[in-house]
Amino acid sequence: MKTESDAAREGTITGRVEKVASDEGIEAKILSERVAAGSVVIMHRGKVAIGIGQGLRTKVNVNIGTSPACCNPDEEVEKARIAERYGADTISDLSMAGDISATRKRISAATSLPLTTVPLYQTVAETGLDNLTCRDFIRTIRMQAKEGISSLVLHMVSRTILKHIQESPRVLGIVSKGGSMMAAHMILGKCENPYLECFEDILSITKKHDIVISLGNTMRSGCISDARDRLHAEEMRANITLADRAHEEGVQVIIEGVGGHVHAGRISRYIRDYKRKMPYPLFVAGPLPTDIAMGYDHIAGCVGASLASGAGADYLCYLTPAEHIGLPTRDEVKEGLIAFRIAAHIGDTIKYGSIKKDEAVARRRAELDWKGQADLALDPERICQENPQGTPCSMCGPFCAIRIMKEFCNTRTP
Repeated sequence: MKTESDAAREGTITGRVEKVASDEGIEAKILSERVAAGSVVIMHRGKVAIGIGQGLRTKVNVNIGTSPACCNPDEEVEKARIAERYGADTISDLSMAGDISATRKRISAATSLPLTTVPLYQTVAETGLDNLTCRDFIRTIRMQAKEGISSLVLHMVSRTILKHIQESPRVLGIVSKGGSMMAAHMILGKCENPYLECFEDILSITKKHDIVISLGNTMRSGCISDARDRLHAEEMRANITLADRAHEEGVQVIIEGVGGHVHAGRISRYIRDYKRKMPYPLFVAGPLPTDIAMGYDHIAGCVGASLASGAGADYLCYLTPAEHIGLPTRDEVKEGLIAFRIAAHIGDTIKYGSIKKDEAVARRRAELDWKGQADLALDPERICQENPQGTPCSMCGPFCAIRIMKEFCNTRTP
């Protein structure tokens, strides 16, 4: 099976490229050239294809999944349905408890969106940290690939980087869950990262199934006091080198960076630095521009993600009000998703200029067309719940500024 990257480099415009080009309003030939260059990936599952990267709408991913502290597969399946219903572009199943494969199959059956996994999670959950081998990781990756996943995340921390983290003056060291588990395995086993040792095998599997590799942001900062350091720089260089190797092999690849907690004044500069140094799509978790928003991290994250998207980030991983607290509820999944869809949209207005949908809302507002505004909103249901009759809003009532000016401008001469 040829990957989208292979086909594009041969000059073939695939059906998926044509579909994404149509959805994005871009010429298929231009999109195919960007896939060939690695600046766009086509993530797909079944009939659904999503383009991520240069010149395309900023995409939003939703994380769900069971944990050892809270394992309710029914709840996670419903969260996946909510994610698709309210406009997520992709879903990541991060399950670490219960029958993980069965839960993922249920999520897959309940949705149509591209599905990402973190193979490390299932491997550790089922094998434990003490006895892991390359064979365990490859077995999990091969199994998940056969199940039809669209993308997988690899935490590529090396022994060299691990040595520096142990010497680092950071307030918080590794805050990536997957990165910390991989680091613990390497310390316990006094070994190199199995993903680095088995990278060629991983490329072979992902190429066969045209799975997108996402190179994880293990060294992201856990607080805004931890500014960019040697660890960030070394991970960036290492991930770009690995991405180059994957792209050379015809495997589609995304790089994660500038996630976690990042001072607002640094976000745009860091994003632009990544984009100058590599062609690949950039995936950003958050980022959070403050440490004090616990319980409201979806709002703080929306601010950081807007800046990141506007500076060039291609793909956002949402945050919910439950970030730093626990697994999100169904309602919190929706709140986090809507917040990050707002961030993606704001970022796109910075990258690409005004967007027709904003003007369309404004024109309906000028006409006092409540239903028309609701139809174009990110969450029409909420507007209809707040104002089921579609009457003028209760803020101003008869003293609505738009209504007053329409009446005076239309009936009186100044």
